[in-house]
Amino acid sequence: MAERVLRGRPGSPGLAIGPLVRLPKVSVDYIRPTIEQRGDTLLIREEVEPAVERDRLEAALERARQELAALAAGADGMGTEILEFQLALLDDPALIEDATAQMSNGVSASSAWQHTIYRQILSYEDAEDEYFRARAGDLRDVAVRVARALGAVEDRPFPLLPGAIVVDDDLSPSRFLALDWSILGGVALERGSASSHVAMLARARGVPMAVNLGEAPESGEGVLDGEAGVLVVRPDPATREAYARRLDERRLAQAEESAQLTRPAVTAAGERVRVMLNIDDPAAVSDALLDAADGVGLFRTEFLYLGRSSLPDEFDQFQAYYALLQRLRGKPFIIRTLDVGGDKALPGVSLQAETNPFLGLRGLRLCLDRPELFRPQVRALLRTAVFGPIKVMLPMVATAGELREAEDVFATCLAELLAENAEARMPPLGIMVETPAAAVAIDLIPADFFSIGSNDLTQYAMAASRDGSGRVAALNDPLHPAVLRLIGRVVEHGRASGAEVSLCGDMASDPAAVDVLLRLGLRRLSVAPAALGRVKLAVSRHGAGDA
Repeated sequence: MAERVLRGRPGSPGLAIGPLVRLPKVSVDYIRPTIEQRGDTLLIREEVEPAVERDRLEAALERARQELAALAAGADGMGTEILEFQLALLDDPALIEDATAQMSNGVSASSAWQHTIYRQILSYEDAEDEYFRARAGDLRDVAVRVARALGAVEDRPFPLLPGAIVVDDDLSPSRFLALDWSILGGVALERGSASSHVAMLARARGVPMAVNLGEAPESGEGVLDGEAGVLVVRPDPATREAYARRLDERRLAQAEESAQLTRPAVTAAGERVRVMLNIDDPAAVSDALLDAADGVGLFRTEFLYLGRSSLPDEFDQFQAYYALLQRLRGKPFIIRTLDVGGDKALPGVSLQAETNPFLGLRGLRLCLDRPELFRPQVRALLRTAVFGPIKVMLPMVATAGELREAEDVFATCLAELLAENAEARMPPLGIMVETPAAAVAIDLIPADFFSIGSNDLTQYAMAASRDGSGRVAALNDPLHPAVLRLIGRVVEHGRASGAEVSLCGDMASDPAAVDVLLRLGLRRLSVAPAALGRVKLAVSRHGAGDA
């Protein structure tokens, strides 16, 4: 049969060649209800006892909680947080109340659960917000786990073939965590999202993944290109050979990257470049990796809000900042204040629906609007600054006025802490340059330092969503001259004013973009932990071919 190429979207970089193995579909057995006509009302009834069914559902929910807790105990920091998110879903009173109401009307626990949870899944899948669409996979995971505990799911064995490319409609996070990725080669999803929890897990573990591929075959040989978002089914000999060469080259490059990992990043001309880390979850980053980096250029504090039934207080936040500060042993540490809104929603933080949330109340705008969110974090940061060289970065700043408002909050909180005889200190306050307004008028924003958020800067400059597809995806190009001119303007301002400038977006983790950024004059990059070695290698090659 002829070679077939399925084109989707990148989920996690990497290459894999191996047999395609589809995960068995989960089948849910429903009890067939009886339908009774009463006047104009149709009543759905099953031959069940409501009290018995309520006990069955509670037992199933508890079993699901125990299974998730056991999985979380064996997972790393990111995996634990994702599973804790699912545990929080299991405790959602709205789900339980809806299912209980159905059981009181004579519906079985299995049917009540399925009807309730799948209505929720459909509402997530139909949401305009990419974040909520991506979380639909977590709901499906929870749905199947509880249904299995109720005995409404048929499990089938799954053969673990060495190097296999796992094919599924949309792989759930807990199922991903249960598979042995030291044996398997990669993941090809017919639907899915690059923003989903399972894609985050794949990137953290270096598992190649492509999403949104459309209908894929059950078996046969495949070549998975996670960087391009492509699955080649039944590759012809020439295609297979070309990818095999790329795979060999990638293995050699990984050996070079590993050798470069612990060395300082120095260009071919001998110029030092600082390469720092973007950190989502400190538990997922080893001390060895922190030692190899030049510090933390972006600490995303949103992880503190995941898997919780209440917002983190001042002490919770101080503990987290202080713990990572101690691990860094005096290296630079840039902490970004809470950045939610747009595509970033968090449990416990209700946001008003907006027609275009990317242009709405997000980042610093939201924090200034919600002092109950912002003030505990500010106080924790002021306390932490006493113990080491932290800097605080404010997201989504467009004007000098927003910076001044934030400075006022910091000054007020500092005065309060000192009046309480608490140890506190004002850290340097910088901004993320994510809006074209900030980049164009950078000389009017007197921040202590600047960090370019290339992901948002690109989508705003190009009017092309970073999760778009087709023609829109092609427009979301961080190497477009318009984006590079904005970056260059910020770099020039830093050079003229003496303010430190770095870049912490995805561009910094892309070796193909590193050379361009260095030629623009950037000498500070903050990258994904998995990219540290390859970025240092790219820096070492910069200028090697210049006359």
